[in-house]
Amino acid sequence: MTKYLDELNDSQRAAVLYNEGPSLVIAGAGSGKTRVLTYKIAYLLESGYEPWSILALTFTNKAAREMKERIAKQVGEERARYLWMGTFHSVFSRILRAEADSIGFTSNFTIYDTSDSKSLIRSIIKEMQLDEKAYKPGSVQGQISNAKNHLVSPDAYAVNRELREHDNACKMPAISDIYRRYWDRCRQAGAMDFDDLLFYTFLLFRDFPAILRKYQQQFKYILVDEYQDTNFAQHSIVLQLSKEHQKVCVVGDDAQSIYSFRGANIDNILKFTKLYQNAKVFKLEQNYRSTKTIVRAANSLIEKNLEQIRKEVFSEKSHGEPIEVFQAYSDVEEGDIVTNKITELRMSQHYSYDDFAILYRTNAQSRIFEEALRKRNLPYKIYGGLSFYQRKEIKDVIAYFRLIVNPNDEEAFKRIINYPARGIGETTVGKLVEAANTHSVSLWDALCSPLEFGVNINKGTHTKLQGFKELIENFIRVLPERNAYEMATSVIKEAGIMSEIMMDRTPENMSRQENLEELASGIHDFCAMREEEGNENISLSDFLSEVSLLSDQDNDKSGDEAKITLMTIHSAKGLEFRNVFVVGMEENLFPSMMSGDSPRAMEEERRLFYVAITRAEEHCFLSYAKMRFKYGKMEFANPSRFLSDIDPSFLQMPRELGITRQKEEPFSRFKSPQNKQQTPSLFGSEREKPKQTFAKVVGPRNLTKVENIQAKPSTGTSVTALQSGQHIEHERFGIGEVLKVEGSGENLKATVKFQNAGEKQLLLKFARFTVIS
Repeated sequence: MTKYLDELNDSQRAAVLYNEGPSLVIAGAGSGKTRVLTYKIAYLLESGYEPWSILALTFTNKAAREMKERIAKQVGEERARYLWMGTFHSVFSRILRAEADSIGFTSNFTIYDTSDSKSLIRSIIKEMQLDEKAYKPGSVQGQISNAKNHLVSPDAYAVNRELREHDNACKMPAISDIYRRYWDRCRQAGAMDFDDLLFYTFLLFRDFPAILRKYQQQFKYILVDEYQDTNFAQHSIVLQLSKEHQKVCVVGDDAQSIYSFRGANIDNILKFTKLYQNAKVFKLEQNYRSTKTIVRAANSLIEKNLEQIRKEVFSEKSHGEPIEVFQAYSDVEEGDIVTNKITELRMSQHYSYDDFAILYRTNAQSRIFEEALRKRNLPYKIYGGLSFYQRKEIKDVIAYFRLIVNPNDEEAFKRIINYPARGIGETTVGKLVEAANTHSVSLWDALCSPLEFGVNINKGTHTKLQGFKELIENFIRVLPERNAYEMATSVIKEAGIMSEIMMDRTPENMSRQENLEELASGIHDFCAMREEEGNENISLSDFLSEVSLLSDQDNDKSGDEAKITLMTIHSAKGLEFRNVFVVGMEENLFPSMMSGDSPRAMEEERRLFYVAITRAEEHCFLSYAKMRFKYGKMEFANPSRFLSDIDPSFLQMPRELGITRQKEEPFSRFKSPQNKQQTPSLFGSEREKPKQTFAKVVGPRNLTKVENIQAKPSTGTSVTALQSGQHIEHERFGIGEVLKVEGSGENLKATVKFQNAGEKQLLLKFARFTVIS
């Protein structure tokens, strides 16, 4: 027996050795999936298979590269080099170049990336004289991509009633025509986009049986990694190639299928044994990553899903500590609790910063934790994304703020003069820059008096410039009358930013909406905190001073030193950390409000939580806030229903709840999944559930006015009766002890030491708290 097989456990070895027919390898979290795939390919090579007769498909180039390197160590670089191993797109582009003549292309066809594709779609929209605000190139591109991934051609799209009705409902009835023109233009240009690489491969094999037979005979064994993430097109091509010889092995974990928004279809793995009736199923159930407690807790969670391939993952590592659940009074205190726990663990157990990960459901949640970590000078990095204040939509809004506070700010001026698009092109901006430089004035001065400074523009352009000037002047005029929060919400709405973002209903744009909601929340928090500290009339300028310091820290490139990792749970799949914090465990946040009443969507949210928990090796912490600033006001939040899905014997409950781990339904009195109440937000009266055609598409929402929220004094015991030694419950900072009270009347202040937020001085007439003892 080949020596490396001794490194495998019995289940892994059985999966590697079987090559008589189709096989499905269900690989639980941390069960050594990559090792099994690698050794299986090595074993096939040593069993007489030629390298070029093995097709191995992965989802990333990195995965393919790492597997190839491991295989080379077992069988030698010379043999490993000739494997057909790579991503779906790279392997199929290779086949298409070899067979291009058959489908009307040349072998040197161009591959359009996302920006090339979007640029062509934008040109077609203009040529058709369609309103680009209604037909956002990103939205149109997403719908065409979904069609191709479901193997729907332009002709089929045109006669599909459901698709046409969907487009009409989205007020984009011309998508079918755009798709037809886009398809034809790509062919004329001798180009394929990424989706075409799959679609044309399918068409090639469908329409040319001799070519399909050639590749069926060449690829005597086919292996597919992460099969739960395959879409309809990928699944269909694998079926085409493996139909004759049935020598196919797919590896994956249905419990980690979390990418339906990208077109992934969990049914591909769930129904594999129905398509391949003689398929043998192997279950890799030993987890080599996590403690027994973490594994068992994850099992107790995922067993609540109905659609799954049942397995019992186990660990032979130490028992480990219970998963600790933290209850915070607010999202602000949640940030303090997490950072305090990180500091405590580093001191007590000497962990490195890169042993910690903070996982959240939405990108917008990073702000609270970034600010909490910065306050304590703890190093961190945003994995697979930008720091909150470096995100484009945030920088755009901040640029508006900067220009309103200082109209002579040249960089802010150039960033937003045509955002949202108002027909002021680069040529016009260039003329303003030239005039400003010639006369040694600011761009704002040149804009205000274009004729005086010799800016050569026509009447139409002059009107557009004056429109922008009047917009900014209106903001400047009301600046002294409004606090930073009131000013910010006015800018987001009145400058057209809200309308611009609302027009595009892609998942990426939903993230932009969430980020702007979070920015408004952060500014409201900033104002409230400053008021409680005794500052009145907190201006936009005050907020910008704070933000400039945060942005400067973002630009600090401090080498490769260890850092705490912040990321969305979707980004965390495939990674592992010694200590993991899963934050924001609240209804309508996690599970997302977008999952609505759909059982299928709710099961995917539960799988996402399963992925989050199983990233942890030694410690896993869950947290939620009782109050969160959303939609213009502080709102009560209910703990996530998923917390009650975990067997309570594996949890250490927050003491504040007054419940023990023996209770069967620890969160039952907080659960309210039937609560249908919707709250106004910056972006509309309600967040609707996504409409589905191929993948999730967010439906239109009506815009409503946002009420400006003013600070309210305490509703508890009279502030004048507050004494040192008393305990209070603060809306954002949680439980605290009053150390001293000083001053009188309007200037009465209290110094309070909070359990998690530290010491704060509060101006009592603005402080939001209740005396509890």
